[in-house]
Amino acid sequence: MTEDRTRLHGPEFAADPHAVYQRLRQAGPTAPVEIAPDVPATLVLGYAEALQVLRDPANFPKDPRAWQGGVPQNCPVLPRMSYRPNCTFLDGPAHTRLRGAVTDALARIDTRELRTHLEETADALIDRFASDGKADLVEQYARVLPLLMVTRICGAPPVISEKIVSGALALFDGVDGGRGIDTAVAELVASKRSDPGPDVVSWLLAHQAGLTDDEAVHQVVLLCSAGSEPLQNLIANTLRLLLIDERFAGDLSGGSLPVADALDEVLWSDPPIANRGTVFPPREVQVGGNPVPADQPLLISFAGANTDPAVSAGGRVGNRAHVAFGAGRHACPTPAQRIARMTGTVAVERVLDRLPDLETAVPADALEWKSGPFHRAPASLPVLFPPPPKQIQPWLGPPAPLARRLPGPREETGRWAALSRWLRGG
Repeated sequence: MTEDRTRLHGPEFAADPHAVYQRLRQAGPTAPVEIAPDVPATLVLGYAEALQVLRDPANFPKDPRAWQGGVPQNCPVLPRMSYRPNCTFLDGPAHTRLRGAVTDALARIDTRELRTHLEETADALIDRFASDGKADLVEQYARVLPLLMVTRICGAPPVISEKIVSGALALFDGVDGGRGIDTAVAELVASKRSDPGPDVVSWLLAHQAGLTDDEAVHQVVLLCSAGSEPLQNLIANTLRLLLIDERFAGDLSGGSLPVADALDEVLWSDPPIANRGTVFPPREVQVGGNPVPADQPLLISFAGANTDPAVSAGGRVGNRAHVAFGAGRHACPTPAQRIARMTGTVAVERVLDRLPDLETAVPADALEWKSGPFHRAPASLPVLFPPPPKQIQPWLGPPAPLARRLPGPREETGRWAALSRWLRGG
């Protein structure tokens, strides 16, 4: 069934996906692929065709249930593609209602306060390895910082924050199918229902859309996953680019930090989500002149569409016409895009500022890459650097609320001190 399909899994694809996209593109803007053993799908590689699919929910709905019923329960891609009643898998009025609540809640975040929190948290993470002279910037930094940002905007106290971080990491590693993060987020939602605060979860619950606790849990779990692993990839890919690509590395050695340019380059060439935006047409349709089977995954190759020769010629610095954040009604909400860019920028700038003589510990061609069809990012990013003079940044207690500065309860200091110890490995 899948002999003539190109595999989007395994080390060969992970090592050089762009070579695969280039080869597939020779046969047209779509291609038959295999996203897991014996799991067929169609990949959209053309920029125009990607926009066609993303902007037409009537013919390309997001609901996977007709497909997932025929997939073995041990299929490795099933946890990421199975239906949940959240913005990702819904269309029509249900999607509009929930997405509106999420977008409005994210729009209330004070980004200046969030930037301060990101800088303090980044410094706390860097402090854990700064004196070692070496680090894995994926495992010790990029993997954790976005999750701590998400738990911050959700108003999670340290005890629940730890549970959410642990549950999310288990979900990404395919350990428990999301049970840990579901339980932790349900605990957070219940606490915010009885004791709301100036945070995203409380704003979701108070929204005029009238979300139930269960609906809120699913939207917050979505925020935790969409706001963490893709950001991890964005940070890791940007740091890698700045360290090994001579277009940027030369500027770094001269004292310039072209972080914004590097972020734009990554969003074009190695976007945080390489292949996703999955839809499930209920009947056979034509995309780019090729038939797409009914009730079978149709994936958007954001990386492939962005590097479509029809749109990728010439310089891209400052050009944000990429589809890294999607398009159409399911595009990443504008407030979330702003937070993503800010998180990536702060994360990269703090590392380069604190560890200015940073260099990769292995040759560029020896880096290991994440396997699987969805992501293109290093599995690890080992670096070396001269240990800076010992200057541990003090943990300053809980940041001020994101919406406005309000005095917190006195005992909060001790609870945030507990999270500080957890951050520092104590």
